[in-house]
Amino acid sequence: MEIRIRLEKDEDGVWIATCPSLPGCISQGATQQDAPQNIKKAIKLHIRLLAEDGLPIFSHKGIKETLVEVHV
Repeated sequence: MEIRIRLEKDEDGVWIATCPSLPGCISQGATQQDAPQNIKKAIKLHIRLLAEDGLPIFSHKGIKETLVEVHV
């Protein structure tokens, strides 16, 4: 399964990884390569805990992500 993540470098130079489809699922890494590896662990734990609590894993409340092409 592929899950979209977002990477952002904070003001201290730490890479923050979030998972838009799993609100509250966040991790970080010292490098741009570390953060995705760390968020994988966080996603697995997040999904497992939601399942254990009987909560829906993904909620798509009318949100749709897509790509658009822009020529500048």
